[in-house]
Amino acid sequence: MDIAAGDEAVRRIARLAASTQRPEVLGGIGAFAAFCRIPPGYREPVLVSSTDGVGTKLKIAFLADRHDTVGIDLVAMGVNDLLVHGAEPLYFLDYLAVHRVEPDRVEAIVSGIAAGCREAGCALVGGETAEMGDFYAPGEYDLAGFAVGVVERSGIVTGAEVAPGDRVLGLGSSGLHSNGYTLARKVLLERLGLGMNDPIPGVGRRCADELLAPTRIYVKPVLSLLQAVPVLAMAHVTGGGVTENLPRVLPEGARAVIERSAWPVPPIFHVIQEAGQVEEAEMRRTFNMGLGYLLVLRPRDAAAAATHLHAAGEQVFEVGEIRQGERGVEYA
Repeated sequence: MDIAAGDEAVRRIARLAASTQRPEVLGGIGAFAAFCRIPPGYREPVLVSSTDGVGTKLKIAFLADRHDTVGIDLVAMGVNDLLVHGAEPLYFLDYLAVHRVEPDRVEAIVSGIAAGCREAGCALVGGETAEMGDFYAPGEYDLAGFAVGVVERSGIVTGAEVAPGDRVLGLGSSGLHSNGYTLARKVLLERLGLGMNDPIPGVGRRCADELLAPTRIYVKPVLSLLQAVPVLAMAHVTGGGVTENLPRVLPEGARAVIERSAWPVPPIFHVIQEAGQVEEAEMRRTFNMGLGYLLVLRPRDAAAAATHLHAAGEQVFEVGEIRQGERGVEYA
């Protein structure tokens, strides 16, 4: 390992981490572990944790040689999962494994992580950069992230009170987010033969720009909403799409009926479906189809919630309702 390169990477990471600090964090980068106090105001604080990665979206970053956005994806995958249960993200740690430590590339990756942390309001308190030249190919790396948040025990969002008649709101995604990239690569790069700088037909953006658009972080608008309107359940739409993620937060006997025409599906999904000859059901099990986050509310609260989220800059759509039936999702 190049010790000098490692030291330089750590120096740059420390500067980026400092830009994400919260007052609860004690100390800085460099100790063997990180320390964070519980914010004041909680009577029965519960710590909530999540871990995730970016998956094969990284292969697009390798091909495009662009590394400053996948860190945002990494943070988003963790903090949006915490948010599902009403938790405020407190801090984040990353694990970066590389073929060789290149300070410029490490800085670009961690700059995205720091940007995601600032957007989510959490502190980047530490991490690990491992040089594994005999494990990763030159120019390749892998990322994992670990998010920790806090929620009042009485405020944990569980979905237990969801009932027939409740409404489902969907928040717009920025594209594929971080799921379905194996299929997307096969269709766009292999079947259509596109390069990273080629425009995607019917989309109007270059392949690299569309496929590296970072996952939306919904933390601040949704945390604000939780202070204003009762929310019964939430789901982060990741691998498995709406089809598999929404039932995870529904009680037995609650079935979500989703109106397929209730929101505009971004063009990238139409391109993948048509060029890849992918069945609609498979598309909905693989991709978010333009909805990155879902909320379930009482009918009397749905309009107020939509207004609140619109004012916070989100695309909001009333996409369905809860009916009596076997737990799951059906499309109408």
